[in-house]
Amino acid sequence: MISRMKRTPDKLAQLCLVALLGLAITGCKKPDGGSGSAGDGAIKIGEYASLTGNEAAFGRSSHRGTELAIEELNKAGGVLGKKLQLLTEDDQSKEGEASTVVTKLISRDNVVAVLGEVASGRSLEAGPICQQNKVPMVSPSSTNPRVTQVGDYIFRVCFLDSFQGDALARFAINTLKAKKIAIMSDVAAPYSVGLAEFFRQSFTKRGGTVVSEQKYSSRDTDFNAQLTAVKTTAPDAIFVPGYYQEAGLIIRQARQLGINVPLFGGDGWEAPELVQIAKESAEGCYYTTHYSPETQTPEVQNFVKAYRAKNNNETPDAMAALGYDSALVLVDAMKRAGSTEGPKVRDALAATRDFKGVTGLTTIDQNRDATKPATVITIKGGKFEYVDTIQPEK
Repeated sequence: MISRMKRTPDKLAQLCLVALLGLAITGCKKPDGGSGSAGDGAIKIGEYASLTGNEAAFGRSSHRGTELAIEELNKAGGVLGKKLQLLTEDDQSKEGEASTVVTKLISRDNVVAVLGEVASGRSLEAGPICQQNKVPMVSPSSTNPRVTQVGDYIFRVCFLDSFQGDALARFAINTLKAKKIAIMSDVAAPYSVGLAEFFRQSFTKRGGTVVSEQKYSSRDTDFNAQLTAVKTTAPDAIFVPGYYQEAGLIIRQARQLGINVPLFGGDGWEAPELVQIAKESAEGCYYTTHYSPETQTPEVQNFVKAYRAKNNNETPDAMAALGYDSALVLVDAMKRAGSTEGPKVRDALAATRDFKGVTGLTTIDQNRDATKPATVITIKGGKFEYVDTIQPEK
């Protein structure tokens, strides 16, 4: 997923601060990323997430999954004879904050690795800081292809939007039997723009037609003009590659205008708030995501049980599952490296093959990306239900 990128009045000041802090890190951080811990102390792992703000539902879920993984690892004895200490910073879903808090984690807290972010925009913002200081960063669920292109210290454990867009196109054609699609995308969110483009390319290549393309901006609340224009083109379905807040409103307003064709989206819909906003209008809508709690594997069922026990019987979503897996993959690399030094952990991460986690097998390819299947979810009776799994095409 990719964060919304909006300019704020203090953007210049934020960039100046980040630049100064970056210089400070370069002057005080060891070139190899540090020894991993101070003396016999705990191994410090940093995490940055949107715990407040517009995408807080994503950040909180991811953090809870990460936190559970660290707790379980410590109960099992930690790693390399030491316990793990998770240091979490809230980037508030704001542009500029991700780079600031990651700079703090590296320069002041001396973390040996960083987990985050869900939003690709914020991963793209903080990734260069980790790369510059040779501190490995593992994103749980940033799906934009550019995230890992930042450098050889940046990894992810989720699929890419290039695959998700293709999976959604195949779903539209094969399952929805849609030949004509309308697209409503968020011009302020790189996630939405990118996913819309990947979907369009695959859908038209497979013989489909995009009959209408409408735009909106993050935090808009009235979509009647766009939906009225969409209605005149009589699409078989409407693709909304946005976030749950706007998507929920679009679904509800579409039904109010008498548009009864299926609406579907990507993993940006993955939040209980989608149904809370759309209410009964969400019935029969679909989205792709990274896992289903209904999957009957020991890894998934043990995770769901532990997560519910820790979080008031709440069922973990895909962001929680990916947060959990990101921590496990990182620590597995430390064990295989026999060290917490940045270059050694980086090399071990790059060598990850068939790591069995909650979201399936993780193999890191030459681009530091993970190839994973997509899970299709529908809303039925106000609840999320598993529909299908779409595998990457060979």
